[in-house]
Amino acid sequence: MLDETTKGVFTIAATPFLPDGALDFDSIDRMVDAYVEKGANGLTILGMMGEAGKLSASESVAVVRRVTSRCQVPVVVGVSASGFAAMTALSNEAMAAGASGVMVAPPMGLQTDAQITSYFHNTADALGDIPFVLQDFPLATGVQISPSVILQIVEDCPTCVMLKHEDWPGLEKISALRRASDAGSRRISILCGNGGMFLLEEMMRGADGAMTGFGYPEMMRQVLDAFQAGDIDRARDIFDAYLPMIRYESQPGMGLAIRKYSLARQGIIAHPTLRKPGAGLTPATKAEIDALAARQEKRLSDLGL
Repeated sequence: MLDETTKGVFTIAATPFLPDGALDFDSIDRMVDAYVEKGANGLTILGMMGEAGKLSASESVAVVRRVTSRCQVPVVVGVSASGFAAMTALSNEAMAAGASGVMVAPPMGLQTDAQITSYFHNTADALGDIPFVLQDFPLATGVQISPSVILQIVEDCPTCVMLKHEDWPGLEKISALRRASDAGSRRISILCGNGGMFLLEEMMRGADGAMTGFGYPEMMRQVLDAFQAGDIDRARDIFDAYLPMIRYESQPGMGLAIRKYSLARQGIIAHPTLRKPGAGLTPATKAEIDALAARQEKRLSDLGL
């Protein structure tokens, strides 16, 4: 089960589709194997970048069952929903299938600290004993959660065991939370997103690892390994080798299409299909990604990777 000590790399998984938009279960199998081979300590599925909102309830359950049956590392399932009934139903299905926990983002429209705190109190009540990840992604949800509110939720809700940190800028938030835990507040796991754009700095501020995608998921493993070995310069060199691609993938509205193109380019998934509505890539964009990938391969070779 997911708990407060969880650390490492939890790769945010894409949801592969066939060209007609149907689920591609063969690619799910290949993708799960590739993520683990590339160093994932766990997987997170049905997140925002997993196109969860485009799946039916039965499709979501089918994806969960396929991944958990294939995967020997912990699986976290995104269960954010407009109502608690749907959230609870998917959470129960996920845990029955062998998931280790679930992830919940606040719905758009929460504006006050009291509203946010109340929402996660209700979340904890609805989920019962299921451990959950609080996803803090204000760029997507529009909900700003201060460190003091996070600490209150953590104090009130023992089943909140992890923060998926995706605030931007958000490094000071990590520092504030770690200062609080050093002073006696309950310490929970912090895994960070944003495509790994601030990964090294987040680790230096006290994060426990990464929970994000990026089209080259081995980047997170390589940077974390160098950081944990105390070789900060090598961690920076590795990160710098990937940075042009990280930057390119971070384009709003295009990131998932770029990520899926990169995954398909590597043979991890068969097709770069986004389920409609979803943006496609022009030939010029694909050529730019190919050029960045070639330069990336050269930099990594120079580093012995």
